[in-house]
Amino acid sequence: MLGHVSATRQARGGVLVLGGGFAGAYVARELGARGATVVSRENFMLYTPLLPEAASGTLEPRHCVVPLRPMCPHAELILGRATAIDLDAQTAEVETDEGTQSIAWQELVLALGAVPRTLPVPGLSEHALSFKSLADAINLRNHVLHQLEAADAALEEEERARRLTFVFVGAGYAGVEALAELSDLAEDALRFYPRLRSTPRRWVLVDAAPRILPEIPPPLGDYAAAELRKRGVEIHVDTTLGSVSADEAVLGDGTRIPTNTLVWTAGVAPNPLLREWSLPLDEKGRVEADELLRVRGHEHVWTLGDCARVPNTRSDSPDPPTCQHALRQARRLSRNLAGPPKPYGYRMLGQVATLGRHKGIAEVLGLRLHGFAGWWVTRSYHLYQLPLAQRKLRVVVDWTVSLFFRRDIAELGQLGHPEKLG
Repeated sequence: MLGHVSATRQARGGVLVLGGGFAGAYVARELGARGATVVSRENFMLYTPLLPEAASGTLEPRHCVVPLRPMCPHAELILGRATAIDLDAQTAEVETDEGTQSIAWQELVLALGAVPRTLPVPGLSEHALSFKSLADAINLRNHVLHQLEAADAALEEEERARRLTFVFVGAGYAGVEALAELSDLAEDALRFYPRLRSTPRRWVLVDAAPRILPEIPPPLGDYAAAELRKRGVEIHVDTTLGSVSADEAVLGDGTRIPTNTLVWTAGVAPNPLLREWSLPLDEKGRVEADELLRVRGHEHVWTLGDCARVPNTRSDSPDPPTCQHALRQARRLSRNLAGPPKPYGYRMLGQVATLGRHKGIAEVLGLRLHGFAGWWVTRSYHLYQLPLAQRKLRVVVDWTVSLFFRRDIAELGQLGHPEKLG
């Protein structure tokens, strides 16, 4: 049941979308003139595949996000978060800076996304860095640059080596691309740190799976592993993280790695808020959807994206939590809201990933590419999918500038934390 609220309003077009991430934003955009009310913590959609480049400085961070208002011009945006839903009364309680209000809906879309999946590893929550949001990317960039400064100031070789050791746990897309981009940033920056050129830089990639990038065909994953090893990256597969402290990571096989940097990219979990509502969930906490993208047992409640278990009529397994699938789900769901519902089905066209230094891997319509060709196809695909012409142009300008100039190395950790007056 809903608690005390200060106001009640009707969702625009009768559609209430909870979540302004990739899935929710595209549903609102695809609904067009019908409109919708979107509830989001931020006033932008993060284009997640570009996050590693924002972290490394190849892209200006603002250019990997898309403001929701111009992206969804017919939608109403409410900055806040849903705290409760009443499925019988068809209302939702939303907490905003201005108070709590109730929103009445005819159709409800659950697109609350996911949060980093954590495990009960000693020291993980206290000492690991996350890589899921724009704030995470900026924080990681500042952290890496700060380690270079600290290493340059260190008097002991042992401390310099520890500061220049970076451990990434999770060898999926996020972990591999982030490590590749951040290692490029560090190498570019070292031209300004002559004292550190003789100190080895150590980059370590750890994953419990038997190989890195398990989502892609083995030949491309093997190429990616070989490319990373050629740059000196240590790859530990079939290996877990045992514990982490402020100055050391211990792997499950007993390997001890002195480091001040551990980045956790080992998967995601559905938004935990979903467990507080009377919804059908699977064993992972995802909302159970039927083939029409409706929540099972609820005719006017729909779900998609990372928070949902979405069956795919053209696949033997539910959709994975990728932007590519979320976009196709959003297109089908918006059509189901506008007309007679049809089953969702999508056959993946391919998979792409960048490896830094103008290298990448891509599988498109069965054609496998790597090296420069893979990198070019990856960037072209992301540019094509990025909404708004002005955002595309800004990204192209950033990419063009990066071809002629090396990355900026200013550490901006003080942004958002101004000193108080007086």
